Amino acid sequence: MIGFLVKKTFFDLWDNLFRIALLNLGFIASLAVPVFLPGLFTSPALFCAALAVGTLWCAVYLAAAALSLRAVSDYGSFGFGDFARNLKEGWPAGLCMGAAVLILWAVVSIVIPFYLSVNSMIGLLLAAVIFWTLVLALLSLQFFFAVRARLDSRLASVFRKCVIIFFDNPGLAVFSLLHNAVILAVSVLLALLFPGPAGILLYLDEALRLRLLKYDWLEANPEAPVRSKRRAIPWDAILVEEREKTGTRSLKSFIFPWKD
Repeated sequence: MIGFLVKKTFFDLWDNLFRIALLNLGFIASLAVPVFLPGLFTSPALFCAALAVGTLWCAVYLAAAALSLRAVSDYGSFGFGDFARNLKEGWPAGLCMGAAVLILWAVVSIVIPFYLSVNSMIGLLLAAVIFWTLVLALLSLQFFFAVRARLDSRLASVFRKCVIIFFDNPGLAVFSLLHNAVILAVSVLLALLFPGPAGILLYLDEALRLRLLKYDWLEANPEAPVRSKRRAIPWDAILVEEREKTGTRSLKSFIFPWKD
């Protein structure tokens, strides 16, 4: 399943190269707000307010991008009008996720250093507990926008389902985090234009979409014990239709698609 996930994501990225680049350009412009706006203020309060506003806007933008990229994952496409509607639909989730990012950042930059500065076993223990809690939160919340785009619009339910997805699919969660870290590093070399944040969002939506096929199979096969079923997920059979839709390509078809 992992191999097909990476393959399908790459194919969809390549087929929608222009749209992906446009989304990434929009994010780069959005990122300029929290990066440059706070520097215009000398007041610490205004500096923090500008940083928070910029972070919240970036999260709202990513929420709209995730809703738009859902169509790409479903073998479709999206346009400017779709993104505008998704911006209107996704802003509550974006604000919520932006607030969560600000809280996590405060914990990393303030709370953990404070407990480490206590210079006691209790302080070290609390810092370690908070650190691993943050790791679990990161592994779970990476699916936040995909879950919002594909499963639920109720924010409390979105958070709950992110946690459930992580604990039910820890291998996929860990692989996705490492995969996206590599993609982000490659994107930095390409000025975030490709694959960029949009490529990461598309991968996460693809991952969730394909993983949901497992739950459809489990629901359709209730006769076997749960543990046995989960160890014997017939991915080859489940992904037959997906593989047919995705197809195979040669290097020539990537570079010169009009010659096929």
